[in-house]
Amino acid sequence: MKVQGVVLDAIEQLSIREIDVPWTLQPADNEVKIAVKTVGICGSDVHYYKHGRIGDFVVREPMILGHEAAGVVTQIGKAVTHLRVGDRVCMEPGIPDFGSMQTLQGMYNLDPAVQFWATPPVHGCLTPEVVHPAALTYRLPEQVSLAEGALIEPLAIGVYAAAKARIHPGDVAVVTGAGTIGLMIVFSALAAGCSEVIVSDVATAKLALLAGHREITTVDLTRQDLGEVVRARTDGRGADIFFEASGSAKPYDSMIDLIRQGGRAVLVGMPLDKVPFDVVALQVKEIELTGTFRYANVWDRAIKLVASGKIDLRPLISATYPFDDSIAAFRRAAEHRPEDVKIQIAL
Repeated sequence: MKVQGVVLDAIEQLSIREIDVPWTLQPADNEVKIAVKTVGICGSDVHYYKHGRIGDFVVREPMILGHEAAGVVTQIGKAVTHLRVGDRVCMEPGIPDFGSMQTLQGMYNLDPAVQFWATPPVHGCLTPEVVHPAALTYRLPEQVSLAEGALIEPLAIGVYAAAKARIHPGDVAVVTGAGTIGLMIVFSALAAGCSEVIVSDVATAKLALLAGHREITTVDLTRQDLGEVVRARTDGRGADIFFEASGSAKPYDSMIDLIRQGGRAVLVGMPLDKVPFDVVALQVKEIELTGTFRYANVWDRAIKLVASGKIDLRPLISATYPFDDSIAAFRRAAEHRPEDVKIQIAL
């Protein structure tokens, strides 16, 4: 069938037009139809727009963009019991094979057959209506806006990273990178029990968003040395946890030196090239190292953190564009303005 959407036709070529899609807008028994109201522009959307690929994921055919979404339920399948027409919802964008080994083990984010919105060749959700599994559709509490609901997706990455870090009350963490994901990790680590988070970046404007949080120490890498700050804040011991969220290879040069003996490192950002680091130093300090890929089993927790007021996502919304101005929104997102965190599109 044909739907209208924000379509990536080629590198740096976007259009708002009708396109054939391999789905129907009639929900099956365990699905719901949703009127999409807010969609955030993710760094991956921008990367596809600018480069046409991320690693092995290559845009070979026109593709609808967008995967950070919230909307309103307009129709439910006959087996759906936890949602009603009119519910405001946000949607977990990765649809796994519910019978796969990874999904049955609880690691559905690692299912190789997962169908993830706006990851080629799968179309995204920058379109007026979508049909989605009810199991991956979550009602928003009344105190959570649709704009905040569309930010649950990146927040889930931060909550998942904090869960993987096994934070203990009073831990001190370092986060390298204060982009959208880095900020989500900062807030998630504090919510999980960290007494202090030290966050570094070269973008002064993004670090300024954290001003006023006494549990957060910011490090402007254009004029400060992260190692010196970490040593000063931890009496030379090193941080309990190190989160890499920048996607740059540079933090790996000093990562092990900044972690205490027996500490933990969680790798969230994805560098473009392979990164060498000192394995023996890792072993001698018995540092635990883990990576993360998207998220699993934390979506409801992310919503509760926003609803409770423990995490305030509203300051991260830099601008909202109407659907008809989606191309302008993408052009702005691609500028990577230092003061911008999240650009959203309202339908």
